[in-house]
Amino acid sequence: MGESNAGAVLPEGYVSWDGTDPFEDHAGPYFFKKMDDGSIRCAFVSTPTHCNGGGFLHGGALMTFADYSLFAIAGELTGGPCVTVSFNSDFVAAGQAGKLIEATGEVVKNTKSLIFVRGEVTCEGETLMPFSGVIKRIGPRNK
Repeated sequence: MGESNAGAVLPEGYVSWDGTDPFEDHAGPYFFKKMDDGSIRCAFVSTPTHCNGGGFLHGGALMTFADYSLFAIAGELTGGPCVTVSFNSDFVAAGQAGKLIEATGEVVKNTKSLIFVRGEVTCEGETLMPFSGVIKRIGPRNK
């Protein structure tokens, strides 16, 4: 088992992008790993700080994790700086603190400037939130 920077125990083989995105570092921590079949699996261990006032995982926490997952799933295709230009999700089940939350998905289409991704966030085999998004490659900006 691996240990996250928050002390949460994850299955072996997960890595993070610690220090590259301050918001994700604060909201997560989130992790990913490349599976034997080449697919990407993302994960985080939910804590009470990921929950809403009702004690369930906050929708914003799930959406932030899914946005992170878009980039992990499409990671080998990005080729540089990118941004999310579209994101869709549906909440279909509630999650709880203390659980391993995972996301898997696939690239649906890869064009010159856009990458279309779809996936689902799950907990113990139950779908919590299907999601899809579009990532746009961006070049350096003039200052």
